[in-house]
Amino acid sequence: MLFKNTSAGGVEWLLVCLGNYGKRYENTRHNIGFLAAERLIEKNDLRCNRLRFRALTEVIDFGGAKVLLMLPQTYMNLSGEAAGEAARFYKIPPERVLVISDDVSLPLGKLRVRGSGSAGGHNGIKNLIAHLGTDRFPRVKVGVGAPPNPEYDMVDWVIGSFSADERKVIDPALDRALDAAACVIAHGVTEAQNRFNG
Repeated sequence: MLFKNTSAGGVEWLLVCLGNYGKRYENTRHNIGFLAAERLIEKNDLRCNRLRFRALTEVIDFGGAKVLLMLPQTYMNLSGEAAGEAARFYKIPPERVLVISDDVSLPLGKLRVRGSGSAGGHNGIKNLIAHLGTDRFPRVKVGVGAPPNPEYDMVDWVIGSFSADERKVIDPALDRALDAAACVIAHGVTEAQNRFNG
């Protein structure tokens, strides 16, 4: 089984799934990371309810490694506080802190795997860079599309909910994002880019 809860041994990777906690954010564009984590948890009968490092956490086998699954409970803009604390505790280098997040510059459902790079206006990534002290950590970015016109407020857009039709595109994209994340861990960023960057 590729994904399972495990309690033995140390942690080799962090899988940091970005989002905002609370009912009002559950089906929003900014919550792609949480949506991916929830899909992983539900499809594989996992748990992720232990509050550590200001995140809901669980150690799982994922991509052939012991991985700390994290859903930061700090709100998006302070996500780095949770990830940085866990990385220091487990002595995980930044290149093994894998992040799943939304990206407004990508079309709905399109994936992009990156090994490093700037925040690109994403405040969660910006805070991760600040707390990890580098931008050299891998990410799986899931496209949520851009606002329909330039006057549309970006904050309103990213905390807006997906429509039923959009979820038909996003749900399979979440499965691909998890496959891409497992590929990064098992085979490296380059292999995942070759397989999942469209």
